Amino acid sequence: MKKPELSGLAAFVAIASERSFRRAAARLGVTPPTLTHTLRELEAQVGIRLLNRTTRNVSPTEAGEHLLAQLVPAFTDIDAALDSLNAFRDGPRGLVRINAPRSAIELAIVPHLGRLASEYPGITLEVVADEGFTNIVEQGFDAGIRLGEDLHNDMRAVRLTPDLRFAIVATPDYFQRHGEPTHPQDLLQHRCIGWRKASSGERYKWAFQQGEQRFSVAVNSPLIVDDARLLLQAALAHVGIAFAIEQEVEEHLASGRLRRVLADWCAPFPGFYLYYPNRRNHSVALSTVIELLRLPT
Repeated sequence: MKKPELSGLAAFVAIASERSFRRAAARLGVTPPTLTHTLRELEAQVGIRLLNRTTRNVSPTEAGEHLLAQLVPAFTDIDAALDSLNAFRDGPRGLVRINAPRSAIELAIVPHLGRLASEYPGITLEVVADEGFTNIVEQGFDAGIRLGEDLHNDMRAVRLTPDLRFAIVATPDYFQRHGEPTHPQDLLQHRCIGWRKASSGERYKWAFQQGEQRFSVAVNSPLIVDDARLLLQAALAHVGIAFAIEQEVEEHLASGRLRRVLADWCAPFPGFYLYYPNRRNHSVALSTVIELLRLPT
């Protein structure tokens, strides 16, 4: 068997990880037809079909899964070896890909973008907004950001924000027409903007705590969203009561466009963490971004 070239194996890893020729082509900076040709050559060389593909889906075969499991660590070591050359440069260089929900991007990444651009011009940061729970290893991300309560045990984690609190808010106009809830159970009589978890598809129940009392409310929703920006826009449009992170609504609370209720029922919860694979080698660029985003102790 003729040994495949490294570029062919890299193409296979990208396609199998992205589950898409189009996304893999964008990741590698080539055209989808070029990638298709490269994959066909690789399969011809190894004599085994590595991917099942239809007009809608791409997935590894059993042989492809086996090869992918062997190649991902190998390419990680290659990337680390190449990244070690940064020690001979003036500063860290390379691409860092992060997957995070929009709330985390706004709270934990955006405030540091100016410093990243000015102090580390050699680093390219790619941030992908995602409300679900993407497998960052399979999808080719260096790191992800999620709430502390949602982290996996097999990942390293670095705290990015202090504890957070939710705020129950609506416009003064809404409360004037419908009244203000004085207890979380009163929300069952109100129009509340619902949130559907992108990862599981289930409706999010609003959680409350006051002292030792803890319970959740499955609110009635004339509108259900999976995007924090749309949720806030709907609240400002008088659609109903919203459940949002304090920092996301503080400007509107200060201006009077929104009013907060049930504040004494909203207890702190673990903030956002950046998580990444528990591996031996990580790029200098990733380490630099981690230290930049890390919450000071």
